[in-house]
Amino acid sequence: MTEHNDTRHRVVVIGGGYAGTLAANHLRMRAGVGITLVNPRPDFVERMRLHQFVAGTADATVGYDRLLGDGIQLVVDSAMRIDTAARVVLLASGRTLKYDYVLYAVGSTAAIPSSVRGAAEFAHPIAEFESARRLRARLDELPVGAPVTVVGGGLTGVETAAELAEQGRTVTLVCGGILVSSWSAPGRRYAAKWLSRHGVTVLEADVVTEVRPDAIVLADGTTRSSAVTVWATGFGVPELAAASGLRTDTLGRLLTDETLTSIDDDRVVAAGDAAAPSGRPLRMSCQAAGPLGVQAADTVLSRIAGTEPAAIDQALTGSCVSLGRHTAMRQLARRDDTAVNIYIGGRLGAAIKELTCKVAVSRIRREAREPGSVGWVKGGRRLRQPASVAPVGTSQ
Repeated sequence: MTEHNDTRHRVVVIGGGYAGTLAANHLRMRAGVGITLVNPRPDFVERMRLHQFVAGTADATVGYDRLLGDGIQLVVDSAMRIDTAARVVLLASGRTLKYDYVLYAVGSTAAIPSSVRGAAEFAHPIAEFESARRLRARLDELPVGAPVTVVGGGLTGVETAAELAEQGRTVTLVCGGILVSSWSAPGRRYAAKWLSRHGVTVLEADVVTEVRPDAIVLADGTTRSSAVTVWATGFGVPELAAASGLRTDTLGRLLTDETLTSIDDDRVVAAGDAAAPSGRPLRMSCQAAGPLGVQAADTVLSRIAGTEPAAIDQALTGSCVSLGRHTAMRQLARRDDTAVNIYIGGRLGAAIKELTCKVAVSRIRREAREPGSVGWVKGGRRLRQPASVAPVGTSQ
């Protein structure tokens, strides 16, 4: 069944996360644009709160009826392929959606390496709502004193370990390298001290080589008891771009020019975690995704208007990590996202972190009410080394 849209310009937004939802609302700046948002879930997921959801300290979903502006059609389904020749999006249900432009905002997923024996079978990823829900159910089955292992010393791993430790869980954090390597040394020391004070065992240099139902095995052969193992080592992306014959980088992000337009098809524009402008993607984060969504929507509107799209202009200025419910740390950075030796911790850091989470959702609502109202920090620079390019049609 093919869905027909009687408006002149049909835009299908694939993905209803921070980038896609902002993009859909921003497209309403021009009359005569039919906007369809395709998302596999009926609710928006606040990914920044998934560690709280797992620990039972917060919900992590918001109804799209509270976030999308008038006239946007929500289709709860999964995109399986973009047929760029026929200009249709094929959905898992068998339906198809015709388009004039696709805004590709599929986001990111968990990345569990096949090289770690048992990880795919027994580890619990936390990058998506469904896996977080399964992890929460598993934790609810366990006594509070059961040993929990969090694998991954980045922001997600630290937040998850801290949240569970504050709930009285016995937590081990296996970093596989430097704790939060993107931070300054003072920032890392601050986080390490908090984790130590709250009973988290931090194994900074150790690497997990095997996950068992009730244990983990480290590279040196040591076996440690683990009633549940949380996997938080990084992100992958969906394979939709490669499955659609569009070129990607080695991780699977859609390769675009500096206007976020696919290098293969100017009817496909990307935003968020799954976009690799000039092969030099921004850090996967809500901070990057929202503004990229707005800029991608501007590119689509420029092409509809017959004007030259603008190159992206965006800066990242640091990161926040919560350390339980009463403390957090804001690591400051230059506009190219390199950390400086300044951070804000304690209750003020917690207030900043909570405000960051609330603003991420409130600006989507604001854009729904007033398209064009969202701003962001500009003037940033990205890494100059281009990412490797995957062959056309190769899934990652």
